Amino acid sequence: MKFKHTFAVLFFVLAIFITGSAVAQTNYADVKVDDLSDAQIRQLIQRAESIGYNDAQLEQMAAAQGMKATEIQKLRARVEKIRKETGTSSKENTGKNTQSGDDQNRSRSFERDTASKTGNQQRDNNPAQSIFEGLKPKIFGEELFKGGGVTFEPNLRMATPKSYVIGPDDELLIDLSGDNEANYKLKVSPDGMIRLQYVGNIAVGGLSIEQATAKIKANLAGTYPSLRSGRTSVAVNLGNIRSIKVTVVGEVAKPGSYTVPSLYTVFNLLYQSGGPNKNGSFRKIQVVRNNRVITTIDVYDFLLNGIQKNNIRLQDQDVINVPVYEKRVEMSGEVKRPAFFEVVKGESLADVIRFAGGFSNQAYTAQIKVLQNTNRERKITDIIEESYSMHAPLNGDKYVVETILDRFQNKVQIAGAVFRPGDYELDDNLTLVGLINKADGLKEDAFLNRGYISRLNADNSLSLLSFDVSKVLSGAEGDIKLQREDKVTISSIFDLREEYKVTIQGEVRQPGTFNYADNMDLEALIQIAGGFNEGATPNRIEISRRIQNSDVKSASASTAEVFTVNIDRDLKIHDSNFVLKPFDIVSIRSSSGYQVQKQIKIEGEVLYPATYTITKKNEKISDVISRAGGLTPLAYAEGASLKRPGAEKVNPKDKNAINNQEEEDKKYLNLKRAQEAGAKDTLQKEVELKLIQSDLVGIDLEQILKKPGSRYDLIVEDGDVIRIPRQLQTVKVTGEVLNPNSIVYSSGKSFKQYINGAGGFTASALKGGAYIRYANGSVEAASKFLFFNNYPRVKPGAEILVPKKAEREKLTAQGWIGIGTAIASMAAIVVSLLR
Repeated sequence: MKFKHTFAVLFFVLAIFITGSAVAQTNYADVKVDDLSDAQIRQLIQRAESIGYNDAQLEQMAAAQGMKATEIQKLRARVEKIRKETGTSSKENTGKNTQSGDDQNRSRSFERDTASKTGNQQRDNNPAQSIFEGLKPKIFGEELFKGGGVTFEPNLRMATPKSYVIGPDDELLIDLSGDNEANYKLKVSPDGMIRLQYVGNIAVGGLSIEQATAKIKANLAGTYPSLRSGRTSVAVNLGNIRSIKVTVVGEVAKPGSYTVPSLYTVFNLLYQSGGPNKNGSFRKIQVVRNNRVITTIDVYDFLLNGIQKNNIRLQDQDVINVPVYEKRVEMSGEVKRPAFFEVVKGESLADVIRFAGGFSNQAYTAQIKVLQNTNRERKITDIIEESYSMHAPLNGDKYVVETILDRFQNKVQIAGAVFRPGDYELDDNLTLVGLINKADGLKEDAFLNRGYISRLNADNSLSLLSFDVSKVLSGAEGDIKLQREDKVTISSIFDLREEYKVTIQGEVRQPGTFNYADNMDLEALIQIAGGFNEGATPNRIEISRRIQNSDVKSASASTAEVFTVNIDRDLKIHDSNFVLKPFDIVSIRSSSGYQVQKQIKIEGEVLYPATYTITKKNEKISDVISRAGGLTPLAYAEGASLKRPGAEKVNPKDKNAINNQEEEDKKYLNLKRAQEAGAKDTLQKEVELKLIQSDLVGIDLEQILKKPGSRYDLIVEDGDVIRIPRQLQTVKVTGEVLNPNSIVYSSGKSFKQYINGAGGFTASALKGGAYIRYANGSVEAASKFLFFNNYPRVKPGAEILVPKKAEREKLTAQGWIGIGTAIASMAAIVVSLLR
């Protein structure tokens, strides 16, 4: 964890150095934190949190982006103010060895956002750039020429424009069709001439295609008379297009001389040269031809309206001049396109708002703040809406459009027991009764004794105005005129009391808790609960009821009122039915003489193994064996076992069943304590649990059959399984012996001999803990007399289990030192006593 945290910090520092190249292109040194709105600060915090930055990292990244130290301090103060207002906090990296899940997620997010983005765009390589994006507004229109989707690439395969001016090196294609058929492919000479067969030289340089076509047609008419009658026609088109040289100067990204096709327009070359730079004008781009400005281009015509006004076709030796801007202002806040906008003479603030796409849907349009630069310092001015079209912007102005207030000037609210709760319009004459009528009136469950109005005082503190609902509606009390932001609350009677319920338990088909209804009687509740079970009795039904006014000072005070009633089993309606009250608990008992059939199972060596129904409460094992026809000749009575899972497992609905889960839990806890203390043996924990929680009951079937009805003869219970095996001939030896296996039983062999038959004890065997489990489920452990182990007698079908010694921890150096210290201390005490 410590390594991961250190790696994330190092990665963050490395990312700051990597962003150095980006800082050179986007420097935030001139950002004024005082000019940023609260909305921009909130956006800055949200962007930082989205990629895992805390406030400290945000400040570090601001420094890496070129922000001045004084502005970073202001940024810290603004962030702390925003967090205090919103009640949020930034989770700092404390540098501890462990990171919280959120810190790890932020680190991973930062690593992903910083390292995995390898695209060509600067924003992808620099996630911090996306955090500060928008703090320094873009120049409106700069993205048009910076590799965007618009390329202005001319279509060189289109039909020749009629206005195209022919020059040297152009190739003309002249086609005659009709009575005369001829084709000519002629190149314009440097002096602007073409030589046509049977006609001679024709000067076409400087002419448009339309003019050149007319001149060529006139010259061909002497050779082809059918041209005058129209029986022959002539078409002139361009073949290969010549190249021209155009120079781009001024405030452009890439000034210089460009050789381009003669079909290029001004926009084509502006795109190729990167467009105006940060000081270049977008409004007064000049095209100079023969030392004379022939046109001026305003890029805003295209950006705002899509009109390429004055986008003329260039000619050889043309010059495109991009002058510096004269006036540029900034529009920020709640506008659709916040940016820097260039303003020319005659334009107003209204035009700048139009350039910005107009106000957003959250804009406060009544007035705009403008931050202006004077000769010595800055000043702020408020411009009202009526002056937008008259206000002339100055160079460097920053206009801030704020957000509308998050409040309503004419809203009231009603909630609670009315048919249409919600917000409503407040007019000059709206009163409490009028608002209730607007909400379609009160519901039937309305609490009429009291309602209240939450009202804002002049200082925006809260006050409560209570009223009697019934008296105000009846006119007994005066109506109340409502104010802005009033909230009227009329409660329901059900909101002011505990939800009324009744409970039924015992011998019904669907016991549980149900909603109370007025006049609900006992029979109705039983019907709602699905009626009686088969074994239920309609007599001695007990209803317990809460006591409202118990004597708290009396030690013998009643805690509940109990009623015992008898009803008709068929739930017939009578005049004297018992009416329930809220929170009553009804208990339905079982019939005293009702018994569900109980069964046991006999398996193994009896004449008729099967499942038998218990016929009487005191039926014993000998009775059931007798009903099964007695034992077969091969039966091994000494190995017979009784499995008793418990009546509560076999029939959970048995009212006489006793749940022994608590005893089983105790056994499990004892086993856990033993294992935690180090008492481990070879058997798996699941096997030990199975042994300890075994349902087997050790019985002595031989004694039972010899003396039926004796103390050995147990009373059978529901779910009992009696198993009588055949004569068993092996003994199983498991646990800490060298070769666990099954050994043929021999009456003369002792416990130790069976152990030896399995290879003897292992070095880790707990010999004194060996025990034997007999075929009937009973267990007997070895006992110890002086230094000798007294092992139990082995019977056919038994299983010998040898546990493992508890693991002991080796004494460490510290342990030996502790023992030595204790011995030395004791020796010192003995010496002092002897003195």
